[in-house]
Amino acid sequence: MRRRTAAVSVVLAAAALAPAAGPAVAAAPAARGADRAALQRALDGVIAEGVPGAVVEVRDGGGVWRGGSGVADLTDGRRARPGDRFRVGSVTKSFVATVVLQLVAEGKAGLDDPIGRHLPGLVPDTAKGTPVTVRQLLDHTSGLANYIDVLRRENDPVRTLQHSHHTPRELVDMAIQEPRTFEPGEAGKWAYSNTNYVVLGMLVEKLTGTTLDKAITRRIVRPLHLTGTSVPTSERLSGPHLHGYEQFPGESAPTDFADFSPTAFWGPGNIVSTTADLNRFYRALAGGKLLPSHLWREMNTLHDTDRGENRKYGLGLESNSGYCPGEKPVWGHTGSVPGYNTFSFTSADGERQITLALSKDMTKTPQADAAALKVLSTALCTK
Repeated sequence: MRRRTAAVSVVLAAAALAPAAGPAVAAAPAARGADRAALQRALDGVIAEGVPGAVVEVRDGGGVWRGGSGVADLTDGRRARPGDRFRVGSVTKSFVATVVLQLVAEGKAGLDDPIGRHLPGLVPDTAKGTPVTVRQLLDHTSGLANYIDVLRRENDPVRTLQHSHHTPRELVDMAIQEPRTFEPGEAGKWAYSNTNYVVLGMLVEKLTGTTLDKAITRRIVRPLHLTGTSVPTSERLSGPHLHGYEQFPGESAPTDFADFSPTAFWGPGNIVSTTADLNRFYRALAGGKLLPSHLWREMNTLHDTDRGENRKYGLGLESNSGYCPGEKPVWGHTGSVPGYNTFSFTSADGERQITLALSKDMTKTPQADAAALKVLSTALCTK
């Protein structure tokens, strides 16, 4: 999900053209890959700053490099391995947005449809009579409050949420009882809200006649053969995986958040995946395997946010110009849920790609954040 708020941060990523016949020309030099030793050193640097485990896959002109550092499980000391599964947090939003845009391509909904046309009564119009549209849910311009802000008022909110049970309707109802952040689509306004993607998950279920997990599996996971990816329906994180930890003040031992309620982040952040699968997903998305070109352009049309001048947002995609200053922004998505912090990004030219997963999020130090940035910049930047 998204980055920190007070004591808790539950907020929660070219087809080759056949050359025409003609005179032979010198082949362009192959793109250079990132220094693999430097990547491993950077990854080890994350562990040195207190993150228990980290895994990464990098794809570039030098091929594919997969790395791990630290431990996957503090109990038995098992080493973190590149194929370990983890909770991807808000990277889920790119999957949900893709399914919604597929449904738009099929004529089952329009980007500028009022959501009430498909889910009557779920999201009331504002006092001024302004409805929320599908597009505004996708790009966080709906003005809906974030239900996470309501849940964090609980005593010990993160561990309470870990074993909670909420229906999607309950999550939306929490949000709509809160004041609107702004009028839907109000010029110059943007606010990240996980509520938007709960509503979109409900829209997917209404338009497909199946559950959100089955829709994502049928439309994305199976066609792309994402063998390590699932949309959990139980708390347990199965298969070889990173255990996600948070070290709370005053406590001698970290809390393990590997097992977590599947309803807490239903829609905005509940997918489990691997570094290889997330890289494959974003390559397929940009390569036209999941969406028609005009809807990929809509998805990848990025606008200003309230997250600083370096970060922009589209329809379930974000970009960041801060990872590689002086170069074109990278695109993809970040994810934060208790115990896990994920980064999945691709360079503007599509030549460099990284997915990095860490087994700590809200209680990481600024030094650990800087170490993670070093991994990202080593993989993505040419300068």
